[in-house]
Amino acid sequence: MKIDKVLSLLSLATKAGKIVSGEFSTEKAIKTNKAALVIVADDASDRTKEMFKNMCDFYEVNMYCYADKESLGHSIGKQDRASLAVTDEGLAKSIEKQINIMLHSEDKNGGNI
Repeated sequence: MKIDKVLSLLSLATKAGKIVSGEFSTEKAIKTNKAALVIVADDASDRTKEMFKNMCDFYEVNMYCYADKESLGHSIGKQDRASLAVTDEGLAKSIEKQINIMLHSEDKNGGNI
């Protein structure tokens, strides 16, 4: 089984107290300029994805759709989570870098990691 570095970094960020999760907490973090990065589950509803995309565009926060609700929740020690925000700039940059590496390797491998 391949280790998912993004989910591992999310787990580390949780232990450091730098993650908020759930729709309301994520929205609050964005609107109070505390969110450095937002991640929405791939299997979240289209309405949820669109809402966070618009909000992140407006508040100039980077947002990615990544993993599924179960994996996101499990990585932060919770039940299924459709959205979460990373509140530490350094951790956010590390996570974003890993997401871009994963996306780049998917492109090279024809959509498979």
